[in-house]
Amino acid sequence: MQPIITISGLSKTYASGLAALKDVNLEIRRGEIFALLGPNGAGKSTLINIVCGIVTPSTGTITVDGHDIATDYRAARSLIGLVPQELTTDAFEKVFNTVSFSRGLFGLGKNPAHIEQVLKDLSLWEKRDSRIMQLSGGMKRRVLIAKALSHEPKILFLDEPTAGVDVELRQDMWRMVRRLRDSGVTVILTTHYIEEAEEMADRVGVIRKGELVLVEEKAELMRKLGKKQLTLHLPEPLAAIPEDLADHHLELAKNGCELIYTYDTRGGRTGITGLLTDLAAAGIRFQDIDTSQSSLEDIFVDLVRDAA
Repeated sequence: MQPIITISGLSKTYASGLAALKDVNLEIRRGEIFALLGPNGAGKSTLINIVCGIVTPSTGTITVDGHDIATDYRAARSLIGLVPQELTTDAFEKVFNTVSFSRGLFGLGKNPAHIEQVLKDLSLWEKRDSRIMQLSGGMKRRVLIAKALSHEPKILFLDEPTAGVDVELRQDMWRMVRRLRDSGVTVILTTHYIEEAEEMADRVGVIRKGELVLVEEKAELMRKLGKKQLTLHLPEPLAAIPEDLADHHLELAKNGCELIYTYDTRGGRTGITGLLTDLAAAGIRFQDIDTSQSSLEDIFVDLVRDAA
């Protein structure tokens, strides 16, 4: 299937000399949820702002559903909804009016039924006649999402959409994102809540210092880079790991009451059988075993550290 967004050789260097993006190449698939992760200042917002036509690139090309953002800007931009980080709304305007106005900016006729549905999906319908200044921070964030969806875009950019939003509102937002994806909308999000990317995303991209260091299917990323740990709980503290067990690279924890064995999920063999055999030969008994696997956050931290 043809990608809905194609980014080729994209770079951005500001007048100050700051290289915000360096030769970024990326394809976003139609109908996927793509999570872009990276530390503060990595270039996430710059990348989004360039695709949305807010920032001019230094080099490179971008097409949105076949439309070049430079030569066919209006067609490309009409396909995109953007929810920025900043809470920029007209404080004195009413919710229904400001969302309807956003639809008109794209040359679309009035559609009260669509605006009503968007507001209901975001639990904003009861606030439709409230002025923006009367809303909480979380509700203002929802209004930004409603404005981005007012013109029925095929692509939705969410730049830190749940920053400052309470847990209940956050869960509502993600239910809405799933519904959008199921209806065919492509969703690109940046987030500091990595557990959200782990739960929501189909693919994950990691950006650091303006460079896209990895793009991978989430499940495949966790399979390839994730590690599992086997924790053996000992009935008696162990003062030191016997030399005969050195090949297993074990760690002692909890004052000698736990032995931790880490193995690569990519390996055809885990080595657990050999470990248990060697433990028995060394006279080391255990009373319980726990297993754990790397989370996306663990993998992300390792990737950023390795790229440093």
